[in-house]
Amino acid sequence: MNNSVSLLPALALVAALALPGCVASKKYDDLKARQASTEQGKAEAERQQRTAVAELRKATDELAEMRLQNRRLQDDSTQTGTALRRTRQLYTQLTDSYDKLLKNSDRELANKSSDYNKVAQDLARREAELGELDAGLRRSRADIDKLNADLKTREARLAELQKALAEKDKAVNDLRASVTNALRGFQGTDLQVQMKDGKVYVSLSEQLLFKSGSTKVDPKGQEALKQLATVLQQQPDVNVVVEGHTDNVPFSRPAGAMQDNWDLSVLRATEIARLLAAGGVPPQRVTASGRSQYVPVAANDSPQNKALNRRTEIILTPKLNELLKILDSNSTTGGK
Repeated sequence: MNNSVSLLPALALVAALALPGCVASKKYDDLKARQASTEQGKAEAERQQRTAVAELRKATDELAEMRLQNRRLQDDSTQTGTALRRTRQLYTQLTDSYDKLLKNSDRELANKSSDYNKVAQDLARREAELGELDAGLRRSRADIDKLNADLKTREARLAELQKALAEKDKAVNDLRASVTNALRGFQGTDLQVQMKDGKVYVSLSEQLLFKSGSTKVDPKGQEALKQLATVLQQQPDVNVVVEGHTDNVPFSRPAGAMQDNWDLSVLRATEIARLLAAGGVPPQRVTASGRSQYVPVAANDSPQNKALNRRTEIILTPKLNELLKILDSNSTTGGK
């Protein structure tokens, strides 16, 4: 295009030289005007060309930028698609997890509800037990208060009983001392005074009281019994039991009222009871009994031991009225 524009002035000049006169001048002016116009057109065309080139470059740059952006967008779109797919997968997983959690939550809630019901029932049962325990505790306290009151009553009665026992022991000791003093002249192997089980035992041998097989008391034995009766007259609260004892030698010739050792032991005890009553001991305080050979103090295996078994025991027991009253009172209270 630049070459065609440059040929225009030359062509115009040749045409002007060829025309004659003013025609040639007019044409020259016209050519010159056209040339000027052409120059302006050329300049405008060049300007437009530059503008177009610039715009083309700008468009090219924008196109390149757009292509770059397009690639970036494509890359971003790919990444976004990948991320979207991942997001969708995560969403699906989260949805599944949520559904599972929801189901588990429902089961857990049902389990919790069941556990709560069990706990509530257990709590109600424990409250009922607590109520029973509380009622039992109140009853126990009432029982304890009653037991404390009973204990105080029993302690008071125990004190009374201990006092009565002490008085009874003192009475037995005093009785033993009195009997020992009264029979001092007879004591030895033939007469012994001892305490046993809260009682005073006066043991008199057969040699002191009777001849062999006899039920009549010898004078020396009668004197001992008289002395004992004198002591017992001064002891109105003492009961007297007379026990006759023999060895195991049977009667060789039973006769009359005596058929065996049992008869002999009873008759001897009865004879001594009569002598004590004759000496001033009220008969209602005296009991006669025979034990025959069945309560020996030694084995019947020698003459000496057999002699020990042939004896009469006078058992002196203080009356226990006060003790019996206390014991009866305690028994009645315990029964209530």
